[in-house]
Amino acid sequence: MSLPLPPSVNCSIVLPDVPLLERPAAAAAAGFDAVEFWWPFDRSVPSDAEVEAFVTAVSDAGVTLTGLNFAAGDMPAGERGILSDPARAAEFADNVDVAVGIGSRLGTTGFNALYGNRIDGLAPQAQDDLAAEHLALAGRAAARIGAVALLEPVSGVDAYPLKTAADAVAVLDRLASDDVRLLLDVFHLAVNGDDPAAAIDRYADRIGHVQIADAPGRGEPGTGDLPVADLLDRVYAAGYRGRIALEYKPVTADPFGWLAGPRAAVRSTA
Repeated sequence: MSLPLPPSVNCSIVLPDVPLLERPAAAAAAGFDAVEFWWPFDRSVPSDAEVEAFVTAVSDAGVTLTGLNFAAGDMPAGERGILSDPARAAEFADNVDVAVGIGSRLGTTGFNALYGNRIDGLAPQAQDDLAAEHLALAGRAAARIGAVALLEPVSGVDAYPLKTAADAVAVLDRLASDDVRLLLDVFHLAVNGDDPAAAIDRYADRIGHVQIADAPGRGEPGTGDLPVADLLDRVYAAGYRGRIALEYKPVTADPFGWLAGPRAAVRSTA
């Protein structure tokens, strides 16, 4: 498997046992020059000191923060985004300002805006209208620093309404803005029964970012049945020119061992 650009590593899932502020340096020591994170704070609007500590950790490690999630609520409890929740509208808007501020200092090119679970007692249309408004806001904010907002189909939570690439693209069509693009995670699509290869072929011009993990299991490529190398060849052949993000749960002794070939291009120090 060869990658035209060095991959980025999602420190939130690949390095869960390393203290948060040490993860950028750990990624650099493993040979990576780019990282991404889920929202790294326990609240949507962290203190200035928390932000500075995070920015310093990334900067001192010498890596670029290519991707950052907006606040997504309590993910361990099952929440998957707050942008479609009317009760948290002001919170999301404030979070966008903080996230894009961090990204402007660390070279971030993509901000993942998880759509939010369906809320009992609230009409889906009301949630969709608010989500569209908030996605447009996030896209405009990201565009100001030369980045995009990203919308992702997700598996594992029944209440999350975007399961397939077509689900997400329908939202993008409603927005009609290049400021918000599809985040294509081959694992989530495969687990949801959506063919990643067909999604690439159909929506290549909508893809803003690509994440990989094998399926089943969400481990490193080669630990499941998903033809990850073929899918990456396909996405590049279709015109994608961005980085590939490693977003898997390590299940082997060396979570980067499958990258033995390309690691020379990843500035390997291991």
